[in-house]
Amino acid sequence: MSRTDPLRTGWRVVARKEIADHLHSARFFVVAALLTVTGVAAVYAAGGRIRDVASQATDDPSLFLKLFTVAIENTPFAFVNFVALIGPLLGIAFGFDAVSSERAQRTLPRLLAQPIHRDDVVNGKFAAGLAVIGMLLTALMLLVAAVGVVRLGIVPRAEDVGRMLVYLVVSIVYIGVWLAFALMLSILLQRAATAALTAIGTWLVLSLLAALIVQMVAGMFAEPGGVENAGLQQALGRASPAIVYEEVTAALLTPELRTLGVIMPEQAFRAVPGQLPLGQSLLLVWPQLAGLVALAAVVFAVAYIAFLRQEVRV
Repeated sequence: MSRTDPLRTGWRVVARKEIADHLHSARFFVVAALLTVTGVAAVYAAGGRIRDVASQATDDPSLFLKLFTVAIENTPFAFVNFVALIGPLLGIAFGFDAVSSERAQRTLPRLLAQPIHRDDVVNGKFAAGLAVIGMLLTALMLLVAAVGVVRLGIVPRAEDVGRMLVYLVVSIVYIGVWLAFALMLSILLQRAATAALTAIGTWLVLSLLAALIVQMVAGMFAEPGGVENAGLQQALGRASPAIVYEEVTAALLTPELRTLGVIMPEQAFRAVPGQLPLGQSLLLVWPQLAGLVALAAVVFAVAYIAFLRQEVRV
């Protein structure tokens, strides 16, 4: 090997080490079990509801996608809702102590003393977390798709497979936003517990309380129940990555959805129902997709710059 080879592949060495640590950690098995149980239970229950109305659902060309969007009986949650709710915890779990644990164990100076560039450390840790998240989500999607095939006895169309693949990529990007945020907190804050609490608190505000906060703020500037109020709520809600992600998943897994804005009665009058092809659904949500990617890049850039400028003492 040439002398420059270790410098070129330093982030890969860090990533391989971090992936091995993640795969052998207790948190990996806990998060995997949580995702598997909730995902399979949601799809299994949705399959039962679809089978109960099989005669009305037979002519639906996107019947397989209903497995991921039909809510469990007596609950407002479907598979996509569980991923949107639990997914951020997956990113937080693999990022909140990425750097702070090295600092607490006093192994960070030793790591930076290796013949690698300093930015390889943060690049490798982020790449490792994203790779493990991708593996978990891919395995989960394959598992729930298999449960759906067995439960319904139907095979997804090529269009359905394409939508599910795009949904998988979007989910990885969305969870990557929270991974980058947790990594940034791990760099900026000294203690892993403080980083975890801050990340979980932010998740609670932007995911569970976002709709309530948006409704309260919009009510201060526009009359509740009006078109202006609804439009303002939608504009304010898009400041939350959780709401943006829900819009994207709704368009991808519901081909009948033609718009994400406020629809007036005169606009819906005599509208011909139909399904959009995958390309048209992507055009419908491309601003949201670009926003998620940009947000992940910006948050990671803040973490990257903060780590390079941070002083590390032996």
